[in-house]
Amino acid sequence: MARRKNSGLFEDLIELSSALPWWLSLVLAAVFYVVLHHFSLQSLNLNATDPSAHLGPQSILLHFVATIFQYLFPAALILGAARSIWLRFQDRHRRMQTTGNDVAQRVNSMDWREFESLIGEVFREMGYLVTRTGGNGPDGGVDLILAKDSETFLVQCKQWRAFRVGVDVVRELYGVMAAQGSTGGFVVTSGRFTQEAQEFARGRNIRLIDGPELQSLLQQSPHPSAVRPSAASVPSAAPDDHPTPALQRPSAPCCPRCGKPMVERTARRGPTTGETFWGCPDYPACRGIRSRSA
Repeated sequence: MARRKNSGLFEDLIELSSALPWWLSLVLAAVFYVVLHHFSLQSLNLNATDPSAHLGPQSILLHFVATIFQYLFPAALILGAARSIWLRFQDRHRRMQTTGNDVAQRVNSMDWREFESLIGEVFREMGYLVTRTGGNGPDGGVDLILAKDSETFLVQCKQWRAFRVGVDVVRELYGVMAAQGSTGGFVVTSGRFTQEAQEFARGRNIRLIDGPELQSLLQQSPHPSAVRPSAASVPSAAPDDHPTPALQRPSAPCCPRCGKPMVERTARRGPTTGETFWGCPDYPACRGIRSRSA
């Protein structure tokens, strides 16, 4: 997490604990109190056993530090837990508001922090344990860490609407994945990806989610039961047999023209050749489509 300038230890600890699940912060608060309370009493107990003994400078310092921090650390962690609960409430409220036909407008009106929070809530609905790292700001860094079934995934959020997300972003995430030994990764944007970025992601266990696919995810009901994968929506293996990250996709969206459940198709011609999209099952009688990333 990026550290704020001129922030003290107490503020940093609150900021750090607020990024953790609230229950974990409370557990750590209890552990810190028990351990530090033990050290604060240890030197006094030794002195009580031998009244003629004098506390040395190290024992006095240990007693002083443990006495202060046995309250300071738990207090910061408890405040961080409260902030985590409040942030989670805001995330869920934002998610509930980001549905329907005006999804694109709502997403585009968010700043990068709100966008990152929204993406985190979407992954929570899919059953992932989400930890926010803060990244390096609006233009770089891993923003979310996902955990599920003993596997770890990294997420970069890019609220880039004016231009396409290039291969450098995907290559950067892949490097961090390799360094941390992560199972896979996701790059999520409200815009589009370049063809080079899509080609680099194939076979490298990186899933790219562009604006149209993100809108499709957000248009679903914001409840976990509404975003569970169906057998037909499980992503296929990449050409080199490396599985793509196990993002649970929503059920097929309805055709914007006739309302029937759409099917996944692959473009055979034009500039998007090879890319997949949602198409109406009654084609060519009905030509309704919805875009999605490759």
